[in-house]
Amino acid sequence: QVQLVESGGGSVQAGGSLRLSCTASRNSFRINCMGWFRQAPGKEREGVAAIDTEGTTSYVDSVKGRFTISQDHAKNTLYLQMDSLKPEDTAMYFCAASNDPWCANVGWVRVDKAAYNYWGQGTQVSVSS
Repeated sequence: QVQLVESGGGSVQAGGSLRLSCTASRNSFRINCMGWFRQAPGKEREGVAAIDTEGTTSYVDSVKGRFTISQDHAKNTLYLQMDSLKPEDTAMYFCAASNDPWCANVGWVRVDKAAYNYWGQGTQVSVSS
C-alpha cells in the first residue's frame, strides 16, 4: 500500500506561480510512475503530467511550457511547478502512483488515470483573473 499526501495548493492571480508537493510513504512497494491529475467542478479527472523512475516526463498540451514535473527520490517527493497560471487551471490537484510495469516506455509516460492505482486526497488550486 502506498500513501500519498499533497501540499502546496492555494489561491493566486492569473500569471502567478505555485509549487505542489506530494510525499509518498516509504515501503518496499515498487512505484514505476507518478503523476499529477486535476479535477474541476462538474468535470472528469484529467491527467496533467507524469514522470517515471528514470526521469522521463510527459505533459498534456494545455500545460506544456508552463508546468514542470520533477521528483526527489531521496525525499520520496514529487513536485509540480506551475507557472503562468490561468483561471482554467483552477481545480483540485491529485498526486497518483502506478506499479504498472507498462506505465512508461521509451520517451513517454502514461498520463491517463487508468494507469494509476494509488491516489492522494488532493490539494485545491484556485486562479483568479
